[in-house]
Amino acid sequence: MTAFTFANPTDLILEIPVKAQNQADLQSPSFSNPTSRYQGYINELCLSAILPWLQEDLTPQAKVWPTTTALPSFWELVNGTAVVVDATRFILVPSENIDLSELRVPQEWVDLPSWAGDYYLAVQVEPDEGYVRVWGYCTHEQLKNNGNYDAGDRTYSLDATEIINDISVLAVTQELCPQTTTRSAISPLPSLPQQQAQNLIARLGKSEVLTPRLAIPFQLWGGLIEHGGWRQSLYQQRLGLPEQWSVLQWLESGVSQAAETIGWGRLNMQLSFVGGKGVEETQPDSILSRRLAIAGQTYELLVILQGEPDAPIWRFELRNATVGAAIPGGFKLRLLTEDLQPFPNNEDIATTATEQLFVEVALEPGEGIVWEIEPLPENYDREILKF
Repeated sequence: MTAFTFANPTDLILEIPVKAQNQADLQSPSFSNPTSRYQGYINELCLSAILPWLQEDLTPQAKVWPTTTALPSFWELVNGTAVVVDATRFILVPSENIDLSELRVPQEWVDLPSWAGDYYLAVQVEPDEGYVRVWGYCTHEQLKNNGNYDAGDRTYSLDATEIINDISVLAVTQELCPQTTTRSAISPLPSLPQQQAQNLIARLGKSEVLTPRLAIPFQLWGGLIEHGGWRQSLYQQRLGLPEQWSVLQWLESGVSQAAETIGWGRLNMQLSFVGGKGVEETQPDSILSRRLAIAGQTYELLVILQGEPDAPIWRFELRNATVGAAIPGGFKLRLLTEDLQPFPNNEDIATTATEQLFVEVALEPGEGIVWEIEPLPENYDREILKF
């Protein structure tokens, strides 16, 4: 990795890998319009230079949040990328501005509880020169307490004089003062009713709405995109993609590309176990599975179609992917409605080590279900499975 030195000795200058320069595509079909396509391009270059540096300087465990495959659905809507190192979150805020007088951070990265970071890195991207310049950083607390909020473009800005310019201080702080308070308290947003969310997705899903993030009040916008399933729906609608999360379609004609990229597949082997009455009669082609990494082990989430065709029962089942290995005590498998409401008998808890956890549900056509597991699987991003 090449580090250049420029006039300001505290700036960190990192080379954009040549491979990334070739791959970051300005013609990318992953975006609905030239503006978001360019935003994706700049973020891609920024991430390709900074992630290896974080992995080298802080920890090899540094990784994108929530998952690399989800990035286009963020960049279509908002500038910035989150990288997590254990419990610490870094928000990379790239800009092409030559003027480094302030750092401007979109409100989403500051005021959404599940998006907010600990540290915000100010990054100047020079695509033509092939490098990025990390010229300073600040904490969430600094942005909230000392930053200026601009209602026009919904950003928090912090003057360069208030930013820590020497990026090498960051690694030292991480090492010596890991308990430093970095975040201000954030109030959770009110939850959106499902019908309202659907209406907003239909309205903001038109690609001619160039900045959907500014088209509705922040409370509504935040409530919509903080839900991973709704964010993905909005993104797919803006790209004009057909429904990607229909379980019945997956069973009939194969798993959609969007679902395949995050690990969903059809189970084409005969089940090696015999469960309750419905399971042993289940045809293997009516089972969907997804591999999950949880607390260092691999598990399998199965969605199994049971019952009669006109009254299907769906069984969600979690097993350890290693034959004969158990699910540890304390694990939970939970199902929620599309707008994240619980319902009777919606979760199964392992009080001691157990072979499987399962929840069975009868669903109306078109109904959506969100699954959750505790402890959280790696790269977890909420999905809405449609039935």
